[in-house]
Amino acid sequence: MATSTDLHTPADERRRELATFLRSRRERISPEQVGLPAVGRRRTPGLRREEVAGLAAVGVTWYTWLEQGRDIQVSAQVLDSVARALLLDRTERSHLFTLAGSEDPAPVRDCPTVNSAIGALVDQLDPFPAVVISSRFDILAYNRAYTWLAGDLDVIPEEDRNIMWMVFTDTPFARNLADLAAARAGVVARFRTSMGDHAAEPAWKALVGRLRKASPDFEEAWERHEVSGMVNGFKQFVLPDVGLLRFEYTNLWLGPRSSTRLVGYVPQDQDTRDRLHRLAGTG
Repeated sequence: MATSTDLHTPADERRRELATFLRSRRERISPEQVGLPAVGRRRTPGLRREEVAGLAAVGVTWYTWLEQGRDIQVSAQVLDSVARALLLDRTERSHLFTLAGSEDPAPVRDCPTVNSAIGALVDQLDPFPAVVISSRFDILAYNRAYTWLAGDLDVIPEEDRNIMWMVFTDTPFARNLADLAAARAGVVARFRTSMGDHAAEPAWKALVGRLRKASPDFEEAWERHEVSGMVNGFKQFVLPDVGLLRFEYTNLWLGPRSSTRLVGYVPQDQDTRDRLHRLAGTG
């Protein structure tokens, strides 16, 4: 027998996510940040709905409906005004437009497999770690050196070969990360941004549901509704009997941006380079 949740359409799911996202952004802004006087006692943190509506020059009722996830027409001009009122950065603004359905109605889908040429390239990067990751953060391919950081992925069930799962559960990858708290915060924000185009898709919803049950830390981070773009950066691992490995990692897109990407790890210093070569048996 179908339940009420079974009847939700993709548009319903996007509106619900949009409503929650707007509330989370509104509640983080103080009146002083937008030039309003902090008058009277506030029952909830942040701005009031009527204050956001005034700043965006839209009707209070209309903005309330938007934040309630109602099925209303939203123009790009109005979304721009709301984004400015809520002080959204570029990534948050893009996320807002996606959830509101003002982006491309046919978002790019990842290819679930990696062709032989990409697989060969990943292998050739050894002893530098390399991995191919989908937009849902599933691991599609990796070389031997990456298993030094993440453990033996061949023995992990396919549904668990996912960066989100590996960071928020007890895995070698999580244990080896030098700054696990920062890694968790960053990966959740990037994953939420990526999920904007896929909010109603069963595989994405199932992953979030599994993570919520498995990790209170994920639940807490997820409820903050932070979003972040996919960036290059630095990451450190501490391996047993090996020591500290410092890397600069780079995302190489294998299709349109926000789709499948190859992530390569380049040693940041000579010590890391030497330790990699020893692990490979060439140093």
